[in-house]
Amino acid sequence: MEEMQKNVFTKAREATTYIEEKGVNRVDVGLILGSGLGELADEIENPIVIPYEEIPSFPVSTVAGHAGQLVYGTLGDKQVLALQGRFHYYEGYEMNEVTFPVRVMSMLGTKSLIVTNAAGGVNKNFTPGDLMLITDHINSFGTNPLIGPNDDKYGPRFPDLTQAYDLEYQQLVKEVASELNLTLQEGTYYGTTGPTYETPAEVRMIQTVGGDAVGMSTVPEVIVARHAGMRVIGISCISNLAAGMGEELNHEDVIAITTKIRSSFKQLIINILQRV
Repeated sequence: MEEMQKNVFTKAREATTYIEEKGVNRVDVGLILGSGLGELADEIENPIVIPYEEIPSFPVSTVAGHAGQLVYGTLGDKQVLALQGRFHYYEGYEMNEVTFPVRVMSMLGTKSLIVTNAAGGVNKNFTPGDLMLITDHINSFGTNPLIGPNDDKYGPRFPDLTQAYDLEYQQLVKEVASELNLTLQEGTYYGTTGPTYETPAEVRMIQTVGGDAVGMSTVPEVIVARHAGMRVIGISCISNLAAGMGEELNHEDVIAITTKIRSSFKQLIINILQRV
């Protein structure tokens, strides 16, 4: 197992070197763009685009609505590296693979990460199309990307997740949303494996334990980002109401809702970037 863990860091270093050779150098902020939200990367100026399949050891996204490429350039006066499409545990990837791009971002010197997703609304006050600032998360994946030997060069054995989502950044996001007259919900993201949507009984359980939105991503990436010392902002697009709270669920509706709110989402992120 120790050899396997070493290989993860070795592979991440190889991928980092390849990306640097493509012209990626200073990265102020990393962006992980969820289902239907990848269009934000099209706003990046002077882009360097690197398809995932060209990067050594990089996984390849298999989900509709995920373009599957890195985009580097200027957005909101910052040098950003955007993941236009992420990787999910339910696709059959190991946790080390799901979080591999975050390791690479860390090796590129990235200090801040904005992670976005499409999520089901569990809080009864939420409406599809809402944006939710993630204030905390619950890990219900049944595993953790840091299981295995730890290399202290990349982070501590027992990282503190008291501020998994940076408190100063949360305040900044709320200020930016207010300036844009955007309604911004706040809440706890409940991360689960998928790929099935939750049953009505599971949704009631999530409500009981304090979840406000539920999704199949984000938690592993945030754990690795915090392990690496990154400051994290998390934003969910509430793309549907969770099982038993509305209509039957399907991925096409998720994409449709996120497409509908793209404009306000993009403006929020760009304005945040100008202030971080």
